[in-house]
Amino acid sequence: MTSELEEDVKQTKTERFATWLMERQEKKEAKETSLEALMKFNIFLSIGTLVAVAGSTAANYLMMAYTWL
Repeated sequence: MTSELEEDVKQTKTERFATWLMERQEKKEAKETSLEALMKFNIFLSIGTLVAVAGSTAANYLMMAYTWL
């Protein structure tokens, strides 16, 4: 544990800033990935609603949307 503490102390301000920037970028990329999945799910549900309202004609569109996901 003391070696971990010593390593943290040896980091310069620039190194800590670089580490913080990298962690922030990773979190941002993870968030964007989840947003893309939510957008696809939203499209799928919208087409599912059309199927419920319009019937079998819209069922073909639902199948296309499902293969897209």
